[in-house]
Amino acid sequence: MSERLNENAIETLAIERLQALGFNYVYGPDIAPDSSTPERENFTEVLLLARLKGAIARINPTLPATALDETIKTVQRISSPELLANNEAFHRLLTEGVNVSYQKDGSQRGDLVWLIDFANPDNNEFLVVNQYTIIENNQNKRPDLILFVNGLPLVVIELKNAVDENTTLNSAYKQLETYKQAIPSLFSYNGFVVISDGLEAKAGSISAGLSRFMAWKSADGKTDASHLVSQLETLINGMLNKATLLDLIRHFIVFEKSSKEDIKTGQISISAVKKLAAYHQYYAVNAAVISTLRATADAAGVAQTPANYGLPDVRTQPKGDRKAGVVWHTQGSGKSLSMVFYTGKIVLALDNPTILVITDRNDLDDQLFDTFAASSQLLRQEPKQVEDRQQLKELLKVASGGVIFTTIQKFQPEEGNVYETLSERRNIVVIADEAHRTQYGFRAKTVEDKNAAGDVIGQKIVYGFAKYMRDALPYATYLGFTGTPIESTDVNTPAVFGNYVDVYDIAQAVEDGATVRIYYESRLAKVQLSEDGRKLRL
Repeated sequence: MSERLNENAIETLAIERLQALGFNYVYGPDIAPDSSTPERENFTEVLLLARLKGAIARINPTLPATALDETIKTVQRISSPELLANNEAFHRLLTEGVNVSYQKDGSQRGDLVWLIDFANPDNNEFLVVNQYTIIENNQNKRPDLILFVNGLPLVVIELKNAVDENTTLNSAYKQLETYKQAIPSLFSYNGFVVISDGLEAKAGSISAGLSRFMAWKSADGKTDASHLVSQLETLINGMLNKATLLDLIRHFIVFEKSSKEDIKTGQISISAVKKLAAYHQYYAVNAAVISTLRATADAAGVAQTPANYGLPDVRTQPKGDRKAGVVWHTQGSGKSLSMVFYTGKIVLALDNPTILVITDRNDLDDQLFDTFAASSQLLRQEPKQVEDRQQLKELLKVASGGVIFTTIQKFQPEEGNVYETLSERRNIVVIADEAHRTQYGFRAKTVEDKNAAGDVIGQKIVYGFAKYMRDALPYATYLGFTGTPIESTDVNTPAVFGNYVDVYDIAQAVEDGATVRIYYESRLAKVQLSEDGRKLRL
C-alpha cells in the first residue's frame, strides 16, 4: 500500500482529475527560464505573461494594445509590504476590472479591462502546473500544484502522503505558511489554497487558520459525496471545475474589515481577514439567487420537481410569485455571511436592485449591519442603517440601488391600518432574518384599545407586519433566512416566503466542523430551604 500511495501518486491523480475537467497540464520544468521552451524570463516571475496577454486581448477585443499593455503593468505593479493588502488589491482588479485610459481619435478615453471572462468560463485558459520553481529573497520553493487561469496563479495545492504517519493536513498547512513567508509574490495573486493528504482535503484563504479550512462535501450541491470517494476527488470535481472556480473567485470571497482602538494611544488600526465560502454557503446562495430570479420573473409557469424536507420544493412555485423561499442554516454555520454573499451576487444578477434587510430586534440589526459593513467591497456599495420611519421612507423612494437595514417595527403605521405605499418597483428584494418569527399577519384581528394611562377605552382592528410591508412594498420579493427549523405544520412561513431553498441542519454543521457539538449534562441542583420554606414545603 505504502509503495503505491505516495505524494507522486496523489499528485498524478489530482492532475488527471483536473485534466478531465478541461485543464491543460504542463510540467513546470518544461516552461522554466532555463528550459528550451521558457515562459518566464527568470525564476522570480510568478505570472505566465504571454498567456495573460493573449487572454486579455481575446476577452477585450475592442481595446487597443496600449491599454492592454497598461493592464499588464498594473497587475505587476502591486507592491504593498503586506501580503494581504496585495492580495486584496489584486482581487479588486480581478473582480471589478482594471481601469485604463488611452488615446482614440485625438481624445482621452477610459475603459475597463477584464482579466477573466466570468460570463463564459470556456473563453479562459485553465492550466495545472506541477513542480513550478519560484526563487524569491534567495529562497527556492516549489509548490506541488498551481492552477493558472489566463496565466494568473489563482489556486495553490499542497499535497502530503496519507500513508506516512509523520505527515498530516497540518503538515501541508505548515508548508503553505512557509511558502507565504518565502515566496509571498505567488500569494499576491492567490484566490484560495487547498491542502490534502490524498484522502482528506480542505480549502481556505491565505489568512485562514487551519481550523477555518473546510472540506467540500458535495460535487453537485444536491447530495453529499459517498465516504468511499476521497475528499480530494470530491473537492476537485465540485470546487475546481471551471464554472465553480470562477464563481467562487468573483462572488464568494470577502475581505472583512474590523477596527480596533488602542486604549493607551487612542490610535485606531484596521485589520482585514479574507474569507472564502464553505460548500453549504456556496450552494445555498446560488439556489437562493436562482429562486429569486424565478420569483421576480414576469412570466407565469411552474417547474415540476420532487418534494423536499417534507415541504414542496421552492422550484415548484410559479414564476413571478414574489416568494424567493427560505434558507434554513443552523446557528453558527455562517448564516450572516451567506446573506452577504447572496446580496453581493443578486445585486449583479438583478442589475442594481434595492436590498432591504429586516430583523425584529435592534441588537440583531446592529450585528448583521456590522457584518455587511465589513464586507462592502463585495456589495459594491456601503450599506445604510435606518434610524427612523422618515429615513426609511426616503431610502426606499429611490429609482434603484441601496442595501438598507431596518427593524420590522418601523413598518407599523402611526395611525390606522394601512401603511403608505413607498415604492411600486419590482426590483426590491426583502431579506428577512429569522423569517418565521415576525413576518406573519395578513388577516385582521380585534384587540383592546387603551389610552395613555393603560385603561381600556374600546376595541380596534390591527394587522400583522406582513400586511403592512406589502402595503409599503406591494411588488417586492421576499427571501427568508433562519437558523432554526420550520415545522412542517407551519403554514405562515410558506405563505409569506415560499418553501425551502436550502437546508443545512445542526447534524450536518457538527459533522463538517462548521459549528461545535452540543452536549447536555444532567445534574441535581442543591437547594437550601429556610425555616419558613420548610414549613411551606410541608
